Amino acid sequence: MAKTRAIVKRRKAIRNIRKITRTMELIATARFKKALDRASEAEAYTRRITELAADMSASATDVTHPLLQKRESVKNSLLLVITSNRGLCGGYNATILREAMARIRHIRGAGETLHLELSGKRAISYFRFQGIAAEATFTRFEDKPRFDEVEELADRYIAGFTSGQLDRVDVVYMKFLNAARQVPVTETLLPLATAGAASAAAPAGPKVEYEYLPSAKDILQEILPVSFKVRLFKCFLDAAVSEQIGRRVAMKAATENAQDMIKSLTRQYNRARQAQITKEIAEVIGGAEALK
Repeated sequence: MAKTRAIVKRRKAIRNIRKITRTMELIATARFKKALDRASEAEAYTRRITELAADMSASATDVTHPLLQKRESVKNSLLLVITSNRGLCGGYNATILREAMARIRHIRGAGETLHLELSGKRAISYFRFQGIAAEATFTRFEDKPRFDEVEELADRYIAGFTSGQLDRVDVVYMKFLNAARQVPVTETLLPLATAGAASAAAPAGPKVEYEYLPSAKDILQEILPVSFKVRLFKCFLDAAVSEQIGRRVAMKAATENAQDMIKSLTRQYNRARQAQITKEIAEVIGGAEALK
């Protein structure tokens, strides 16, 4: 009797867990759809303005801009790591942190000064445990990052780069490729000379000749900071989408595992109950035989 009660109690607890994981799966699915819509809307704009900035920078060879200047010797490198505030999203945070640690080892191996900034409670707690101090931490970027909040970071990075306090700005995050594939990457956002790779991937076609009015310098002065800001904003959007995908997949797997455990416990309960009933029948028959 005690065994069947324990099985019933455990099965009830797992059913409650299944309800929670199923609910979290549905919530993650709804949030994923909203985050995907935002990322999809920004994808075309980000790609086009990056290609435009690269093309105009290449055509205006007589004009230089501080954001395009690649330092011969990199002494100060800023690394921004984007993770989530919450767990229960599979290996999402672990893969990002593994990529970040590899980048940190590379920076330190090159003799550069590391300026570490962290977004997300998971990254904050991890690097605190590792004994690596961060210069700035952020927890306000959830599944709906706002452009004005990201713009504050971008303005500070631009000011630090143009003043010479920073020689390079890298971002480690989970890049969203499609609903079935997300990869942890390290992207160099400053200097913007690396944005030329985006235009290299564009379809081949006739070279566009630009006419600048009022001047190439004035136009690049406006478009290059915007290009950097939207690329940084796209990193946060991709991270938001990837986090919800990871949470949805993890909660779906947990729900299925809970269902399998419930089936297994139900079979155990039926066998235990059947054995108990058989034993009771045998005792009744044995008692009846003894009375004859």
